[in-house]
Amino acid sequence: MSKKDNIPYKIYLSEQESPKAWYNVRAEMKTAHRPILHPGTHKPVTEEDLRPVFCDELVKQELNDKDSFIEIPASIRDFYKMYRPSPLVRARFLEQALQTPARIYYKYEGGNTSGSHKLNSAIAQAYYAKAQGLKGVTTETGAGQWGTALSMACGYFDLDCRVYMVKVSAEQKPYRKIVMETYGANVTPSPSDTTNIGRKMLADDPNTTGSLGCAISEAVEAAVSAEGYKYVLGSVLNQVLIHQSVIGLEAKAALERYDAYPDILIGCAGGGSNLGGLMAPFMADRLAGKKSPRFIAVEPASCPSMTRGRFAYDFCDTGMVTPLAKMYTLGASFIPASNHAGGLRYHGMSPILSQLYHDGYLDEARAVGQRSVFEAAGLFAKVEGLLPAPESAHAIRVTIDEALKCRESGEEKTILFGLTGTGYFDLAAYAQYNDGTMEDYIPTDADLARGFAGLPDVSDAE
Repeated sequence: MSKKDNIPYKIYLSEQESPKAWYNVRAEMKTAHRPILHPGTHKPVTEEDLRPVFCDELVKQELNDKDSFIEIPASIRDFYKMYRPSPLVRARFLEQALQTPARIYYKYEGGNTSGSHKLNSAIAQAYYAKAQGLKGVTTETGAGQWGTALSMACGYFDLDCRVYMVKVSAEQKPYRKIVMETYGANVTPSPSDTTNIGRKMLADDPNTTGSLGCAISEAVEAAVSAEGYKYVLGSVLNQVLIHQSVIGLEAKAALERYDAYPDILIGCAGGGSNLGGLMAPFMADRLAGKKSPRFIAVEPASCPSMTRGRFAYDFCDTGMVTPLAKMYTLGASFIPASNHAGGLRYHGMSPILSQLYHDGYLDEARAVGQRSVFEAAGLFAKVEGLLPAPESAHAIRVTIDEALKCRESGEEKTILFGLTGTGYFDLAAYAQYNDGTMEDYIPTDADLARGFAGLPDVSDAE
């Protein structure tokens, strides 16, 4: 038996092996992603431009393109000890069910009350807010995992937490709202009548189901309108990908213990936090010209920003008050269908991942329908004993597809994917799949054209 075949089902690093610094892939990219632009002047934003919205230290991280590693403060490392290092799991039962020669591993990030990887960045952003002496923070949430994670982090540091939750997600997942409120957060379905932007959106479409872009607009307005508050975000931003790099750093270290290395790395992609975190140290190998995996981003066919979007400057919010980012986007005005992968219903993609994809370092983006996603989730639940979140199940879908290709070819490839969290708040979605009422929502070209029509003209900045 080879050393690779002798790997245990679960690999845990010790606390001493936990990362002491986050990895900043932006510092080593061959083509730096295009600068974030001021929405009024279309000039690159400065620290002074961002400070009214974000915490000072997070502003520095957002614009940092020099430091490959950023030290993790001791208070954050201490909090990480509650649930990190997270396990790297060999999916032997899934391998057996698929009768594949592929070796499948997943990094499991659901071992905390938020049920996802989002806590890795939430605790960092709450820490910096507390260190700055703020009263509280505002944010948005889609599926509710980020809102739950931030509620936990704010409860830990005794900060007020105001969450704008996408309306359709709030209706689909009422118990997420209860968990957030248990940690002391104030949760408002978005769009709402509590902000100017929300009232305008409701006037334009009283029956709107909302979107992450809508919720971002409300959260930003709430932050800049209240003294002692700043806005925080759970995905897309450079600072978030920096914090989430702990996922990939741990995964790589665990695999190295057994001389294993992935041939394929797969992650679900909504705004980019999970995939960006998992792939970070492996992308460092690619950028350095070393052996590296084939990187696959998986998104819902109902919100196909990478597979059908445009690489263009766009607002990060529907209200069009945030800075402009060069990213793969469907247009800030695009409202995705109410599919059940709430955390993947965002119109754009991380500027870092977008640039890497545009330059060919991120190899492939693949869009999948939600019925095939839940089919994969059901198989995984039966054989691996975990009910995955719909977001994570997108990665499981493509992992199964790639493993079946290995069965056909006889190749013994090593596959690594990210299991971002659990699906126990998504039982309504599982019920729809089980009773056959679930539908696949795929936007038409005309639907996408309406979103593209609203892209800002920034030809002077190109």
